[in-house]
Amino acid sequence: MNYYEVWVRSSRYHGNGGLTYSHPTKLDIGRIVTIPLRSETVSGIIVKQVNKPAMATKEIVSIPDLPRLPKHSLDLMFWLKAYYPSSVGTITQQFLPADIAKAKIIGQEEKSVDSDYSSLPELNQDQSLAYKTIKDSNDTYLVHGRTGSGKTRLYMELAKDALKTGRSTILLTPEISLTGQLENQFKSVFGNRVVVLHSTLTQKQRLNRWVQILTSNQPLIVIGPRSALFSPLKRIGLIVIDEEHEPAYKQEQAPYYLTLRVASKARSLCDAKLVLGSATPLISDYYMADQLNKNIIRLSTLASNQNPPKLNKQIVDNKDRTLFDRSQYLSKPLITAIDKALSDGLQSLLYLNRRGTARVVVCETCDWQARCPKCDLPLTYHGDNHSLRCHNCGFIMTAPVSCPQCKQPTVKYISIGTKAVVDEVNRLFPQAKVQRFDADNLKAERIDQQYESVKNGDVDIIIGTQMLAKGFDLPKLSVVGVLMADTSLQIPDYTANERTYQLIQQVIGRVGRGHVDGTAIVQTYQPGNQTIVDALNDNWEHFYNAELQERQSYNFPPFAHLLKLTVQRANSKNAERSAKQLADSLPDNLAIDGPAPAFHEKQAGKYRWQLIVKARQRSQLLAIITDLPAGWSYDIDPIDLI
Repeated sequence: MNYYEVWVRSSRYHGNGGLTYSHPTKLDIGRIVTIPLRSETVSGIIVKQVNKPAMATKEIVSIPDLPRLPKHSLDLMFWLKAYYPSSVGTITQQFLPADIAKAKIIGQEEKSVDSDYSSLPELNQDQSLAYKTIKDSNDTYLVHGRTGSGKTRLYMELAKDALKTGRSTILLTPEISLTGQLENQFKSVFGNRVVVLHSTLTQKQRLNRWVQILTSNQPLIVIGPRSALFSPLKRIGLIVIDEEHEPAYKQEQAPYYLTLRVASKARSLCDAKLVLGSATPLISDYYMADQLNKNIIRLSTLASNQNPPKLNKQIVDNKDRTLFDRSQYLSKPLITAIDKALSDGLQSLLYLNRRGTARVVVCETCDWQARCPKCDLPLTYHGDNHSLRCHNCGFIMTAPVSCPQCKQPTVKYISIGTKAVVDEVNRLFPQAKVQRFDADNLKAERIDQQYESVKNGDVDIIIGTQMLAKGFDLPKLSVVGVLMADTSLQIPDYTANERTYQLIQQVIGRVGRGHVDGTAIVQTYQPGNQTIVDALNDNWEHFYNAELQERQSYNFPPFAHLLKLTVQRANSKNAERSAKQLADSLPDNLAIDGPAPAFHEKQAGKYRWQLIVKARQRSQLLAIITDLPAGWSYDIDPIDLI
């Protein structure tokens, strides 16, 4: 009998080490198996052979007819466990799909692969210089390319090189909605070498594609969100993280990993290239690349730079109400620009970083405010179904006609949401076809499902939230209006300026990409705010240096490592007491912010308090996690402190 340590794929298994199972035959390290765990059968990965233990062991149930996982996948799995401490069951879930025992590959034949490079346009001067810098060395490269500079074309050239040497590419995108556009672009060149992997596929589709990747003897190009980084490719030559600044690259549940850090480790394990692409790179990543003398590559010209289009940019002061005599939301310059776009057969995009029709619902008589009974957060009014909804926990109720507290008919709806903008635009431009895109869309209404229709110009005015600022190329788009540019500046977090700069830059980048002349109008209550001015004028250097100085003054990343600790209790006093006790027990050489109530203090009927710990050495934070008391949760390397 042989004995093996198996890492178990189950969120119910909270152990920090593997479990021992037996099997009569010799099995390879990295082999996928199914094993008994309490009353269920789950999958797992053999990580090493061990001696016969003193206690009785259970036998491995079955061995799916699959190749073993690549060695670099196992090494990455072990590293992830140490760098982002979590249970073995949770870590293993990142590397194995559900229902792996159902996988069948017997009799499958790998399809022949055809690539057609003839459709690829020639690299322009900027792209060519970037390619020459990257092609000969397996290192990390930060490609700081303005929107429309052709970063995707550069990725294709590098992927082509990797394929020629028999090595695969992983191309990560921050949102599932962007995979369709990338899939079409890459399949037009690389054919069925392209495999798309993400969570909105059916479980059977995900399993089949994962098995295809594991069993392929040919190099592939895998496209997907952050989870695609764990694809079991045999030989990886290139990893690309597109829009590397996006918060979606942070895993918001255990093991709370930062995709960029994991990708950096995977690059070293595979001796591959890592390319980070963004028009607005993260300040911390840019600083670290600069300090380590890593390659920072600038793409400053448009991909199609013949007869570059004109881009008119303008800031509108929301406080000047003489500019809003036709609409409370849209200024006269913005209305004029939209009118012209409509007459020219072109598109307009209105961006608002909010959902719903009204942000705050209050009574003018007694100051009652509509708040979630579970989370104590303001409820948002949705006019299409006359409901109030909590966007934190999902609570929903019918909007009241009169005040529940004083019974007076003086309920007022304050602020602005995407649905209110739709109503206003329909009033101003009744002849236009208007479409809204935000997180309230049904699956068939989402931008990834409607992209071709929008791209072809079937929609005149597009209205939406952050998802519209990310990577979409709309050839007929000529006007962008940012309705409330300072909204994200009000978020109480050290990243507020950075997120504001990124969002304004990204949404403005939807116009002036080389197709038609464009107009970008930014409406704000703070027209002199330097972050907004820098974003509008594409003044990265000024913004970066000012923000870096600010962060150094207050000891925020990249000048410190962060650990967010959160405790949840039945009442606020108990939560505060627990937070103070932990704060008092931490080493004196650490900087501690708090204790303080969490930004969303009440959640699902519980009260949450938090501590923010700052350290020069990340190992100090890992030591805290190891000794964390029961009832506490943690997030190491958080992207924000909310």
